[in-house]
Amino acid sequence: MMTVLLADVATHFRHQAAACERLGSPLYAALLPRLADDLLAGGPTADVITGHEHRPESDALSLRLLGGAHRLALSGLAPDLAAHLPSCGGDADVEGAWSALHRLLVDERDVLRHALDLAPQTNEVGRSSALLGGLLTVLGGGAIDPHTPVRVFELGTSGGLNLRADHYRYTDADGATWGPGDSPVHLAGAWSTVPAGAPDRVDVVERVGADVNPIDAATDAGALRLMSFVWPDQTARMDRLRGAIEVAHRVPARLQRISALPFIQAIEPRPGTLTVLWHSVMWQYIGPEEAAASAEAIRRIGAHATAEAPFLHLSMESGDRWRRGFPVIADLWHGGEDDGASRVLGVAPAHGVPTRWADTDRPA
Repeated sequence: MMTVLLADVATHFRHQAAACERLGSPLYAALLPRLADDLLAGGPTADVITGHEHRPESDALSLRLLGGAHRLALSGLAPDLAAHLPSCGGDADVEGAWSALHRLLVDERDVLRHALDLAPQTNEVGRSSALLGGLLTVLGGGAIDPHTPVRVFELGTSGGLNLRADHYRYTDADGATWGPGDSPVHLAGAWSTVPAGAPDRVDVVERVGADVNPIDAATDAGALRLMSFVWPDQTARMDRLRGAIEVAHRVPARLQRISALPFIQAIEPRPGTLTVLWHSVMWQYIGPEEAAASAEAIRRIGAHATAEAPFLHLSMESGDRWRRGFPVIADLWHGGEDDGASRVLGVAPAHGVPTRWADTDRPA
């Protein structure tokens, strides 16, 4: 039975390798099949995995394992592996990385076994392009005063880095920019174009995030955990994350350990402000009953919105008709006849950049 389960885990590793290849991480795409082979051969990978072989593919054991090894490299405790990881200044040599990783599976067996208990959380900063861009599109659309103070609430916030989206710099396909010029986060090619009518700045007066396991990115331990789950040869993503962590140290946000439904139920529109609830690539992780109840709770918030206290729901989630990315959808309630009418603003890839704006409900 154990052999059968290990074979399943090895298959999961190979599936993740294909995903890494498709999403631009050739290093992990090469290392994961080696881990699968070592697992089936009864090597040190099997020793680390034993006891976890019953876990479903959705638990992403492979990314938990590699995240643990990456943490050791980033923290200076695995210099041989760090020498071959671009995130640590290394050379991305596959054979060198595999040799170092194989030794680490033996030398740090207990540490890596413990790493299997930590779910991957990357807090992808690139998704700020879709979320902040969606907000700017609505603010520039004329339905509400573009200078209205904004309260931002986020589901699946992880480290809360996308709650600081207004402190990042964005460049569109033509080189036009939005955001502070001295920001340590620069999302180059973030948008097909800067949203029409966008205000020069957004006055965010409240930032609150919800997550079942929030991470304080302003702490060393929290920052290390977030960085460890970025694939180490994707240096642009790592640079964005490091910059966003720097922003987190000076821009406070309140993070709550709470699930989606009770968090949504506590949100109320406030006169004189635009209340925004946004989320990206998280809806799939809540059960169908909670998802249905959460959607109804969002509609109830909208029912209490007025022209003086508008409410905006922004999402970047998967959609069956959107084969080339994730639709960015806005639902605005402001006491108008079109309250709650969903509008597809554009489409974005999984990591958010580039977000392509559209004026129709068909893929751009």
